[in-house]
Amino acid sequence: MKYRTLGRTDLRVSVIGIGAWQFGGEWGRKFKQAEVDAILDRAAEAGINLIDTAECYGDHLSERLIGDYLSRRERDRWVVATKFGHRYRGFMDREERFGPDDVREQLAASLKALRTDKIDLYQFHSGSDEAFLDDRVRDVLEEARRAGQVRHLGVSIRGAGSEVQARAASALGYGTLQVVYNRIDRRAESEVFPFVRRQRLGVLARVPLASGFLGGRYGLLDKFGKDDYRSTLEREEVARRVREAERLCEEDVPEGVSPARWALAWCLRDPAVTAVIPGVKTPEQAAENASAADLLSAPWLS
Repeated sequence: MKYRTLGRTDLRVSVIGIGAWQFGGEWGRKFKQAEVDAILDRAAEAGINLIDTAECYGDHLSERLIGDYLSRRERDRWVVATKFGHRYRGFMDREERFGPDDVREQLAASLKALRTDKIDLYQFHSGSDEAFLDDRVRDVLEEARRAGQVRHLGVSIRGAGSEVQARAASALGYGTLQVVYNRIDRRAESEVFPFVRRQRLGVLARVPLASGFLGGRYGLLDKFGKDDYRSTLEREEVARRVREAERLCEEDVPEGVSPARWALAWCLRDPAVTAVIPGVKTPEQAAENASAADLLSAPWLS
């Protein structure tokens, strides 16, 4: 495994992390505690130390599964990132809650669910520019940071992007940005990375496998269950991702390298990206993803 410092924070993170949205139950299956334990144990064995979750991946469900695991392991070997700003109401149904009292309540609930007294990276989660610029919210976050409940602050920019949030992050006390970035969706290169370089921000690349399509596991005939986030995508969008993934596998993926490992290493080739946070459903996937770090010196990445 390889490690990078996350922007101007003191967090030294593995370049491959674990995205934990799937533990909340919206990616086609429910997870038992033993399954989460096995995934995180395998990840730890491979050197992964970064896990990213959120308050609304289930009603703190993902956080609770991770917290149960952490309560029986060495907490300080993990860099734990979570988010605030929503209340889970059901499958793909969230209510935005960015008021100062809401943020205090969510922070307390996340600390309890994660069974920890500190969150390493607490992220503003896919909110509006108005909420991002609210001084009252920043006051709550600074209060939590002074109290030691939160070590560092970050912004998880919603999929459509926000130049305001990317431009103002550092000035408002945020040290990291989380953005959608993969070989199919490269918008962050022009819309976010210039601000990252100027402000020396850390970047967590989410959806690095394009919701699994770049892993080479899905074709045009595959169907997603009604409890799978991907079932909410328009048919044309699914077809576009499948066709583009197939083209890339044929033209760009080197012989002997799995599409998933190639896709993760491709994201990390840009120095602006500190780490990728793909979701995983099995210990084997965690190990395969971790091995993408071995490819970073490959000549085809230059």
